[in-house]
Amino acid sequence: MKKVILAAPRGYCAGVDRAVQIVERALDTCGAPVYVRKEIVHNRFVVTELETRGAIFVDSEEEIPEGAVCVFSAHGVSPQVRATAAERNLQVIDATCPLVTKVHLEAKKFARGGRKIVLVGHLGHEEIEGTAGEVPDSTYVIEDVGQIDNLPLDTDEPVSYLTQTTLSVDDTRDVVESLRDRFTDITGPHSDDICYATQNRQVAVKALAPEADLVLIVGAVNSSNSNRMVEVAIKAGTPAHLVPDESYLEEAWLEGVETVGVSSGASAPEVLVEGVLTKLAEHGYDTVETKEVTSEDVTFSLPPWLREQAGATATGD
Repeated sequence: MKKVILAAPRGYCAGVDRAVQIVERALDTCGAPVYVRKEIVHNRFVVTELETRGAIFVDSEEEIPEGAVCVFSAHGVSPQVRATAAERNLQVIDATCPLVTKVHLEAKKFARGGRKIVLVGHLGHEEIEGTAGEVPDSTYVIEDVGQIDNLPLDTDEPVSYLTQTTLSVDDTRDVVESLRDRFTDITGPHSDDICYATQNRQVAVKALAPEADLVLIVGAVNSSNSNRMVEVAIKAGTPAHLVPDESYLEEAWLEGVETVGVSSGASAPEVLVEGVLTKLAEHGYDTVETKEVTSEDVTFSLPPWLREQAGATATGD
């Protein structure tokens, strides 16, 4: 019997939900246009929806008119970006995920202690640019174990490691273990930098994959955590594909497939999952079961003035 197993948890994490709400509240309270530096979260559907409401997305804060409202994306920014925004007198609203902010603070703390920082992540990703920008002269970015031997650091040099929040848990563990083998004086953060939502979604896919003939991850092509979920499924032995929306689903993938596992990245809204489920139902996969590995109750509060403005608007003040 053809069926779908739907992973839980999936989709929006607390940081993404907060960031999207910040742009929506900013549009409500400040009026359009509201400028957003980079994609607020890595999902084109979300960006397009906000554009229709009056959000304008730009690659650099230097493109924003002086004095205008500027939202920093969930991925965080470097001190240099903040300085440029201040020079342009931009009205900054910071939508950086609190878990990314935690990594920034760790980088500054380690650097103050005279330690070099090895930052594990994808070069060019906005989150890595922001974190590395906190202490650029002390930070070295690597993506995998193979780059460790190329680090221009002595084995006895004081080193600390940090990681991008959206990496694969298993791959990061391998890199950290190799770093510990290489350096004699190495420390890390008190708790894992990889965010709770990234971990939960990967664990759910890992549990789902053995029960499925095919795994589909709903998420954007440039979404790091979504791509890592695909990798997790493949490593578990199940063919897997990234599908930004239902139009990317290829019929050839379904040949001989009885059970399709479905999940979604932390920046993918549920409406996109529903679209994929509808498309699968058209191909006979109309029975849907949910496999829940854990529940999530994490929330992050909005900036105080946005909460106050929203409350005043609601009461007519």
